[in-house]
Amino acid sequence: MTKRPSGSRAQYDLSFEFYPPKTAKGKESLAKTVERLAPLSPDFVSVTFGAGGSTREGTLQTCLSIVEQSQLTAAPHISCVGSSKEVLQNYLERYRAAGFDRLFVLRGDIPKDEPAPPSDFFFANELVEFVREFGGFKIHVACYPEFHPEARDPRRDIENFVRKVDAGADVAVTQYFFNNASYYRFREDVEHLGVTIPIVVGLMPIVDFQQIARFSEKCGADIPLWIRKRMEAYPDDPDSQSKLGIEIATQQAEDLLRNGAPGIHLYTLNRAEASVCIWENLGLGKLSGPRPAAAFKKTT
Repeated sequence: MTKRPSGSRAQYDLSFEFYPPKTAKGKESLAKTVERLAPLSPDFVSVTFGAGGSTREGTLQTCLSIVEQSQLTAAPHISCVGSSKEVLQNYLERYRAAGFDRLFVLRGDIPKDEPAPPSDFFFANELVEFVREFGGFKIHVACYPEFHPEARDPRRDIENFVRKVDAGADVAVTQYFFNNASYYRFREDVEHLGVTIPIVVGLMPIVDFQQIARFSEKCGADIPLWIRKRMEAYPDDPDSQSKLGIEIATQQAEDLLRNGAPGIHLYTLNRAEASVCIWENLGLGKLSGPRPAAAFKKTT
């Protein structure tokens, strides 16, 4: 039996991440996901955008739809890539007018196989400073316990993160990882450099191993060999992969919360089932209604 983290739900910052759907079917699917997750009362939900800010307007509209549907607090992502000061000023004004009070401020993914769009910002700390001067937003930034795939070396990557904190970041959210030791070491390293802001864990349940393996190759997240071998034992059994992924994510989150992580940010991929199961497994609340077929419930 794994010991659950001590303390009440109110002690943890718990949130979900969505991406803007591109089709009518995708919008319908996301609406169902929001309906399923809203009763869990997360602190907020965030909405991403594509490489080069290609779905920036979709990000805003998706946030507005979520708030209208569920009254959840929404946090849009904004990016340096393809962003002028004039364009971002306009969006910050629209976000503030819509009542959004927190933002994810990121460098963003540079589009592959094409020139990077012109930008007035090159580094995330520059954009953090711009948003801080604008005022009115709680600023979330990204960090990489296993280090950014474009970083020259770990020391410079940590220095880049500290610059974002010094520019005015309020909260950091990690890239997903599967080795908790990397989080503890990263937290220790940045605390030695004077970082005191909360470092929330980004958690990605492996419900589709091949999909997550592709994501991980791009972002540099290491999938331990023992997880790969266990997942590869179910090549044609998505339900078993999902159950195993939920079990692993639950145990990972329990350990992190028990050892001082201030919260969990669940990357949902616009699906609800894994997040609901993990939430309930952690003892953070229970939903009524039928459970998904792929659900995993721990025994105690």
